[in-house]
Amino acid sequence: MMPTALILAAGRGTRMRSALPKVLHPICGQGMLGWVLDAARGAGLSPVVVVGHEAERVRASLPPGTPSPLQAETLGTGHAVLCAAEALPREGVIVVLAGDTPLLRAETLRRLLSGHGDAACTVLTGLIPEADAVSSAYGRLVRDVDGVAQRIVEAAEASPDERRIREFNSGVYCFDAAWLVNEVLPTLQPHPPKGEFYLTDAVEAAARLGRLRAVLHDGDNDELAGVNDRAALAWAEGRLRARINTAWMLAGVTMTDPATTYIHHDVRLGEDVTLGPNVTLAAGTQVAVGATIGASCVLEACVVGPGVEVLPFTHAVGANIGAKSRVGPYARLREGTVLGEGVHVGNFVETKKATLHPGAKANHLTYLGDVEVGAKANIGAGTITCNYDGYAKHRTTIGAGAFIGSNSALVAPISIGAGALVAAGSTVVKDVPDDALALARGPQVNHPGRAKELRAHLAGKAGKTP
Repeated sequence: MMPTALILAAGRGTRMRSALPKVLHPICGQGMLGWVLDAARGAGLSPVVVVGHEAERVRASLPPGTPSPLQAETLGTGHAVLCAAEALPREGVIVVLAGDTPLLRAETLRRLLSGHGDAACTVLTGLIPEADAVSSAYGRLVRDVDGVAQRIVEAAEASPDERRIREFNSGVYCFDAAWLVNEVLPTLQPHPPKGEFYLTDAVEAAARLGRLRAVLHDGDNDELAGVNDRAALAWAEGRLRARINTAWMLAGVTMTDPATTYIHHDVRLGEDVTLGPNVTLAAGTQVAVGATIGASCVLEACVVGPGVEVLPFTHAVGANIGAKSRVGPYARLREGTVLGEGVHVGNFVETKKATLHPGAKANHLTYLGDVEVGAKANIGAGTITCNYDGYAKHRTTIGAGAFIGSNSALVAPISIGAGALVAAGSTVVKDVPDDALALARGPQVNHPGRAKELRAHLAGKAGKTP
């Protein structure tokens, strides 16, 4: 049967100083607990998550159907496992993990499982650097003279000789399910002075049977670290961000400055994508082959087609950008924006619920909200769709090949026909037929010499010579 991952996620996390449960604090686009779940599933484990503080909030973050027993009181790791007993299998293997270890890798768990064999308990351990051994707060794995693992001693309770031990307990355990559930959990006893139950008692019980093993982690100890405060959260995000960026660069993505590139865990990138400095790609954004995202762009939940060029300082949320389109610089694409192939959306253009068909252009200083723009239509600088009347939003339709002159206001609901021309400076309040010219502005009147007279008048009032 599939091994079980028992993930302990009931703690309050007081050092985070936050109303948000510790395990839900986000790192690279998902909560810490999500990273642990990913590692567990990647290792072929079926998760069970122990919840406690803000239990329903944590449960809401879990994949549907994930068992989530409640630890109403936080009385130690052994107590958390006791609270989960009814949700645990009676055969196979149980791997116990902490919900605040987001750097843990699936391959590390697979290595732990492969070294477990027929042991009752296998502990994942690491080595403290020699210079830090005495001062380290990690619990130590104590071995006998023959090197056989015997027990785990917490740093606060360790003797001077035990504090010199470099092999530490990571808090990741692999148990024989039948032995843990049927023989160990019913015998766990609380420890004074707090009445807590220690899972390390199970480690000693396995040693007494001669069935305790230790698998030494051969990678970076950072992978085993827990996150308990905001400083550690930022540190862990930096490590995960570097891991994500390295993986994408090895997959064919160019990053001008990886140190300032932020890519969330669920982003997908094609080969020959180029990312400028200080780019953020978030919330499942997909960028296709050969696209370029310029400096300081932020894209959230966007789909970017092949060969697209997004110029610097563009912000896009929920937009679909068609192949070979060009967006920016300083463009803002809001939710519901769909750009067809070869569309140009230029500097200081804002779109919302806007569909621009292939070849359409809006190159400067324009607002396009609740609008459909036909193929190869041209929207002049300063044009706005007046989509809100103070009570409701209304749609504008602009036909294929239409030309909207600069500084026009299109008062929705309105339709501009295919091939129509709207003269610059027009305020259009009625539909414009196909191929028609709409001129909606007051007639120009010139007064010869009047400007010179006006200047003289104003100068006289100010006591100056014109």
